[in-house]
Amino acid sequence: MAGSLNKVQLIGRLGADPEIKQMVNGKNVARLSLATSQSWKDKSSGERKEKTEWHRVVIFNEGLVNVVQQYVKKGANVYVEGQLSTRKWKDETTGQDKYSTEVILQGYNSSLTMLDSKNSGNNSNLVSENKSSLPNDNLNQDSVDLDDEIPF
Repeated sequence: MAGSLNKVQLIGRLGADPEIKQMVNGKNVARLSLATSQSWKDKSSGERKEKTEWHRVVIFNEGLVNVVQQYVKKGANVYVEGQLSTRKWKDETTGQDKYSTEVILQGYNSSLTMLDSKNSGNNSNLVSENKSSLPNDNLNQDSVDLDDEIPF
């Protein structure tokens, strides 16, 4: 359908260490449990209220899976950008259809940014799926440098 967009952007904290599993095809997949919160002041009581939403994030790109496996732990503050996807399966015990909506990081329109820095001089680390497979790539390289490489 022309003119449609499926894009999700979240900033939150991991509620657990990432879960890394191997798929049938031999590639690894990472699953994250990401919490986002909003807070407000209750008008009637003046009390501070907070609501937390939990999001399932699934990462299929091997480069990002490796980064997540090595550097991302429970409590980490991250920014993720991906697509919303709902999958359906049958519950083996009841036989009922079940649904799960997840944020999928796959392809060139997905990214993961680690917002926590290990030392004060280090800015956030950006890892995009379209760049993560390049070893020792300077991810903060100016785009102006790339113009010299164009053959036309």
